[in-house]
Amino acid sequence: MAISTVLFDLDGTLTDPFEGITCSIQHALEKMGAKVPDRSTMRWCIGPSLWESFRVLLGTEDKVELDRAVAFYRERYTVTGLFENSLVAGIPELLADLSGAGLQLHVCTSKPHAYAGRIVEHFGLMRFFGKVYGAELDGTRSDKAELIAHILREEGIAPLETAMIGDRKHDLIGANANSVAGIGVLWGYGSREELAAEKPVLIAETPAEISVLLKD
Repeated sequence: MAISTVLFDLDGTLTDPFEGITCSIQHALEKMGAKVPDRSTMRWCIGPSLWESFRVLLGTEDKVELDRAVAFYRERYTVTGLFENSLVAGIPELLADLSGAGLQLHVCTSKPHAYAGRIVEHFGLMRFFGKVYGAELDGTRSDKAELIAHILREEGIAPLETAMIGDRKHDLIGANANSVAGIGVLWGYGSREELAAEKPVLIAETPAEISVLLKD
């Protein structure tokens, strides 16, 4: 591979947002009068868009109801949940290594970019990234394939010179849809089996493995 640009997922890849996301989902479900599952059963909610998660949790396709649930989620998340989050060990070193080697880095997340930027800044990572790309508040470009295509257009990047790093199948599906090299990571919320099914060029157990691959 001759990679010049690397796109990083946020939740589960750069940071571990489990507490903030799951507590905010529980808050929304309680406000909706719906069944509230135990947080230990909600790991699958890290990665998909909120609308996709609430579609399953509420058992509905009703856009008005899904929008209500997302609004209740944000009621808590924007105040408390945003920073109920921790930085993944080894990530600052990986980002410093790649940027120091001359690679261009961007964040590519289904989370609204307004929130994602605040998280990246909170952890002192903004200096490594050209731009934080994410969804709009109404859910536009929350699909990873659509978002990656948008980034490629905006940045004028060649797909074959680009890699997408993420912990869920959505990241790799989006990469494959755009002829971008997909790299799965095992420290997040997707299993090896989930990632392997999308045929990534690497499934990394540690951030250091990514550095070796991309710098070579």
